[in-house]
Amino acid sequence: MNIWEIIHIFEIILWFVMAGSVFYVVFFAIISLFYEKEDRIAIHAAALSNRLNKFLILYPAYKEDKVIINAVKQFLLQKYPKDLYNVIVISDHMQPETNKQLSKLPITLLQPTFEKSSKAKAMQYAIENVNNNYDNVVILDADNVVRHEFLSQLNVLCSVYDAIQCHRCAKNANNDVAVLDGASEEINNTIFRKAHNRLGLSSALIGSGMCFKYELFKENVFKLTTAGEDREMEALLLHQGVFIKYASEIHVFDEKVSNQDNFQRQRMRWMTAQVQSLLSQLPKVPRALIQGNINFVDKVIQQALIPRSILIVLLGGISIFMTILIPEWCEKWWILFGLLGISLFIALPSQLRTRSFAKVFAIPGLVLRMFKNILHIDHKNTDFIHTEHNV
Repeated sequence: MNIWEIIHIFEIILWFVMAGSVFYVVFFAIISLFYEKEDRIAIHAAALSNRLNKFLILYPAYKEDKVIINAVKQFLLQKYPKDLYNVIVISDHMQPETNKQLSKLPITLLQPTFEKSSKAKAMQYAIENVNNNYDNVVILDADNVVRHEFLSQLNVLCSVYDAIQCHRCAKNANNDVAVLDGASEEINNTIFRKAHNRLGLSSALIGSGMCFKYELFKENVFKLTTAGEDREMEALLLHQGVFIKYASEIHVFDEKVSNQDNFQRQRMRWMTAQVQSLLSQLPKVPRALIQGNINFVDKVIQQALIPRSILIVLLGGISIFMTILIPEWCEKWWILFGLLGISLFIALPSQLRTRSFAKVFAIPGLVLRMFKNILHIDHKNTDFIHTEHNV
């Protein structure tokens, strides 16, 4: 076997590795075009029942002085009975002036002191320091803004589903990075949430805009140990057979990162959480297969996927490289690159397509920063990586 045959074997193996991630995206992009199956009769009955749930709203806020006050003030405008929801801000390393302003609002302000801060610790602290007189708990980030009908809309679905992921979407598009970050989130919403529900599978969780039955959340929140608390929570729920509903009509407006340094910090947190999640869940796959827990197996597959932005740059670069140097090998690479591009176009909401594709030249620089992150991933690291706000 000569050197070119060995290189060709490695090239084919690399193609199949990347094809796995591409075909996953292609499959669910197509599924997203189909009609959603859901229990409309149960939802309609819940809407007619007029039952009002009592909500606990948690804002874990680590150094969020720039955004937390506005977010809380906006939430307090809910068109929902004031005695049926309680807003709790877990103020972690925020300024005295911020805490002073928050204390004047009709909320509960908690001020823990953690040696090592994390969102999981903040949520655990809140549950330890409130009574149990709630039906549901909602998790929001400090920069999240919701409409005045948010709780009223959630109230209906809470009578049918134990776990709900709302539609988190961008509230800013001030530059190329923010536009691409918002587009990436919408693609995730399509692939990992809407399409999964349409196939009868659970939605992925995001980290905010989440709602759970109170007792279910209380049972699981103290099992969270890493900075990827949303992935941990999702895995716990799927292992328990809990279905996660994606509420596409209930919007949570989230600030998108708007500079490359923040983008790199955010992706570092996500990539670390992805590796941690994959390594912790792999040993549980055989049991899940025996039990027929397809939701859990699918979750593990998601953790093994190559990030899309890296896929775009690698496939584009390899396709061009093969066309120039070894043209007889390039066709399969261009096919894979084309399938990925078409599926991402399908997954993007129509109103974002033109604006998002006009920013594609910013992707290589962002991907370079993601490659730098790969060199620093520590799957044993549990430190919380905070993303700064630019407001």
